[in-house]
Amino acid sequence: MSRNLQQSLQRLYGLLHRGKQFGLERMQRACADFGHPERSFRAIHVGGTNGKGSVCAFTASMLRAHGKRVGLFTSPHLNRFAERIQIDGAPIADDVLARLIEEVMDRAPDLTFFETSTLLAFLAFREAKVDWGVLEVGLGGRLDATNVIPPPVVAAITRVSFDHMDVLGNTLSEIAREKAGIIKAGSKVVVGRLHPDAQVEVERRCAEVGAELLPLGDAEPYQGAQLAYPRIAMYGTNLAVSTTIARALGVSPDAMALGVETAVWPGRNELLHRSGQELTLLDCAHNPDAAVCLSHIIDSSLAGGAGTRADVALVFGAIQSKNWKSMLDRLDHSAAHRFYVPPPVSGAVDPAEMVRHYPGRIYSDVGRAIEGARAKVGPQGLVVVTGSCFLVGAARAVLLNLETDPPADS
Repeated sequence: MSRNLQQSLQRLYGLLHRGKQFGLERMQRACADFGHPERSFRAIHVGGTNGKGSVCAFTASMLRAHGKRVGLFTSPHLNRFAERIQIDGAPIADDVLARLIEEVMDRAPDLTFFETSTLLAFLAFREAKVDWGVLEVGLGGRLDATNVIPPPVVAAITRVSFDHMDVLGNTLSEIAREKAGIIKAGSKVVVGRLHPDAQVEVERRCAEVGAELLPLGDAEPYQGAQLAYPRIAMYGTNLAVSTTIARALGVSPDAMALGVETAVWPGRNELLHRSGQELTLLDCAHNPDAAVCLSHIIDSSLAGGAGTRADVALVFGAIQSKNWKSMLDRLDHSAAHRFYVPPPVSGAVDPAEMVRHYPGRIYSDVGRAIEGARAKVGPQGLVVVTGSCFLVGAARAVLLNLETDPPADS
């Protein structure tokens, strides 16, 4: 990393103390001041409690395979901030990122960390002349900084479950209402398999603004497709949402298939191999709904001959705002051994609290926790790292010897 980028990122990270401030007024003023970069591309806007990043990754990959120039904006990052802003599958260049950070912070000093990040993506997309911008909602939808864009060609909502209730509401209806705020007049709308209470809110929003709700199609790009899926186990409803979006955009079946096979979304059901037999599964599950999905993946692996529950070790850490007890409850039947380690961010749960809920060993360092877990299950066992994106990012850095920027819960 260049010294210029280090200094610029340090300046950007100085905004984290402002926390999350909802509302679109600051972003609207800043976008106007920069000549409305959010209007320079056609948008796909993806929200939801879980799976929205996977849908974004698949959709962007299929559009690239279809010959389009694509910008992708996601959050948070796992290892490098530049992961958040990608142009045609590659993180934004260091020199471009440093320059844009300085420009935005000089001219729009009142923005939050996430608002600044969002504006950086808009500017990078305009500068790169992308055809499509695939945007992941940060939190909620209606008041999220990404929602300053004009009506997207497609708005998608993957799942609606309980998370961030202090901001979004305490019922699925309230949460869905906030997420449905990304649906605008004239957009096509794709949703995953929603609870009936959430489905009602999405349908109501579509009717109110005049948006077209599309039926969810098959996950396969075409009937009988034999796909060489990537090492990440992204399938099921998330893939069906992505392929339904792609069909609505006119992406050819062959391009869809190629996009699926070449999609990259690290840290989400990502299986790493070492020494030909040591398997480590990294998954950013950070709420009970995602933990259930992860348990199904672990269980199906065991049923496929990988061993038994005794051959699985869980390396787990979480932040205090998450329902970590319910997550551990849902993973209990999938792993016999637990190794607790705090994610490297403020607000991490003290592992001593976790031990009181389920017995396990405590570590202060994720690398040592993984070593302990591996020693317990042996080279042919499965080590699963989960509970927090920030813990998964730290684990990837250790396992793959990656350069890292500080994590940011925004």
